[in-house]
Amino acid sequence: MASIASTSSQPKGIAPDRYERVLAVASVILLAVVLTAIGRGHGQWGQVPGLVWFHLLTILVALALTPVMLLRQRGDGWHRWLGWVWSGALFLTALDSFLLHGPGSRFSIIHILSIFTLIQVPIILLSARRHDLKRHRRSVRGMVTGALLIAGFFTFPFDRMLGHWLFG
Repeated sequence: MASIASTSSQPKGIAPDRYERVLAVASVILLAVVLTAIGRGHGQWGQVPGLVWFHLLTILVALALTPVMLLRQRGDGWHRWLGWVWSGALFLTALDSFLLHGPGSRFSIIHILSIFTLIQVPIILLSARRHDLKRHRRSVRGMVTGALLIAGFFTFPFDRMLGHWLFG
């Protein structure tokens, strides 16, 4: 009788490990929290600039695709196509973050993660293209951990819009 692991559609070593499953769950939770905050802020939607909506859209795309990318089969055409969409969403998020700022300030500590993202996205794409799976996997994990989850967490405190919407 074959084991479950040997019947997986993913080659050995590419299947999601425990950390990637945790990242996938954390991404779903953050996506749900962001959507809840957006829903609770509906009374103020008209006051939100288009660039902020674009920023939120790119984040939502990346958050929604993260568990899909981490948990589904890897290395096939869908993974590559979704990887381009995911990477593009993160890259655009990082770029447009430099046009967003809070009252009385131009940049915040979160912009360090934007610089990290602008560097990491090409590394992720090149390592995938070169079939350097170890570097690709490590870079994706770092991107999800830092640019999505840590940066995502910091969108709620410190007098930020989503925090106001979520917590009233």
